[in-house]
Amino acid sequence: MKKTNLINFISISCAGLIPFQSHAKKTQSPNVIIVYLDDMGYGDLGVTGAYGYSTPNIDKLGTEGVRFTNYYAPQAVSSASRAGLLTGCYPNRVGFSGALSPNSKVGLDPEETTIADVLKEKGYTCGIIGKWHVGDNKKFLPLNNGFDEFYGLPYSHDMWSKKDEAEPTLPLMIGNDVARKLTHADLSQLTTMYAQQAVRFIEKNKKKPFFLYYASSMPHVPLAVSDKFKGKSKQGLYGDVMMEIDWSVGEIMKSLKKNGLDENTLVIFSSDNGPWLNFGNHAGSAGGLREGKQTSFEGGQRVPCLMRWPGKIPAGFINNQLASSIDLLPTIAHIAGAPMPVKKIDGVDISPLMFGDINAEPRKTFYYYFKKNNLEAVRDAEFKLVLPHPGKTYEGFLPGKDGVGGKTNEHVDFGLALYDLRRDPGERYDVKDLYPEIMEKLMKIAQEARADLGDDLAGAEGSARRPIGVVE
Repeated sequence: MKKTNLINFISISCAGLIPFQSHAKKTQSPNVIIVYLDDMGYGDLGVTGAYGYSTPNIDKLGTEGVRFTNYYAPQAVSSASRAGLLTGCYPNRVGFSGALSPNSKVGLDPEETTIADVLKEKGYTCGIIGKWHVGDNKKFLPLNNGFDEFYGLPYSHDMWSKKDEAEPTLPLMIGNDVARKLTHADLSQLTTMYAQQAVRFIEKNKKKPFFLYYASSMPHVPLAVSDKFKGKSKQGLYGDVMMEIDWSVGEIMKSLKKNGLDENTLVIFSSDNGPWLNFGNHAGSAGGLREGKQTSFEGGQRVPCLMRWPGKIPAGFINNQLASSIDLLPTIAHIAGAPMPVKKIDGVDISPLMFGDINAEPRKTFYYYFKKNNLEAVRDAEFKLVLPHPGKTYEGFLPGKDGVGGKTNEHVDFGLALYDLRRDPGERYDVKDLYPEIMEKLMKIAQEARADLGDDLAGAEGSARRPIGVVE
């Protein structure tokens, strides 16, 4: 049975069993916008300590809403993170790891249920603008995964094609078709094009509920910025790019206000993973957290998250509870009164945290997986157990400059360690000898993860992983 038929069945069977809560008495169909940046670190916003440039429009989402301080990307790399966001699953549950290359034979299986699939059952128009990167074969593109519209790139903008071309190009897609081929010279207009398209999408769908997934291609390298922001920051091109991204968020917010949608729209802002640190002045900041992208240390997966919904989310609220982008699907489903996926997911409804319940604790644990299916760490409350695993480090190497990546050590063997993230978010002081009872508790959580999802490092199969979609 196809997933849409299954969802319809559950929707009919459960009608009336998922009442919309009092937080949204005025409407049962709020618009939803997710802004998902690429390679933005924990310290890259004004509100989290950015230096040499400002992000007032993004910061305002937090001052007028909630800021999460212990919020995690599903995995520390692009494709896997996006698969987790869209499906509400740890990426390895749906077969995802790493970042997919162009012309990949695998991708997000249309039989999985995405946020767009969930919201379409409630009459939403669903669009994605920006970077997709969970499969560029037609079978895996957005229109086969719940979305009605797609404007953007099928993968990262550093994945240039040289086939039969005078110069490298990137496919800018509208729907399932390549609308034009971008060159390096076009990259400076990419953020502007995305912003303009987002405004058009809002204008076009202002009379009905919509879901917009705004997936910025930057600040992932190669960096490029329009003349509007070139040379405007004190942090060179990276600061200029962040200022232009902030402008694009401002354009979206102005469009919501102009069209009378401001108070009926939930806006969620976050990043797919931490900064690509070896790119130096073309990379972001982990804000003092350890390591960056492609590592399961805090700098790789802990990212900013701001949520705004006037009249529903209390303004200026700070939430320090554990949360992740895998929690967005069940949270949005609850808010929209939509049915949950039939297949097992890992996300939990964090709407109580959004709405200011300081005693709520919907997520108690988090699993840090990387590579194909390596369980590298687990977290419970303020304690994080790092399990022995091979990985990479940026530490001890001079970073690159002006778009050229510096060296890293890709073959480090990390040992067993316990960190108290309340007092040591930089993961510098191993306290396993101080807390044997905590070690025992977290080891048990690791065993539960292995029983469910497996662990290649421990030789555990896992019982509930699903295969990734494959081109037949």
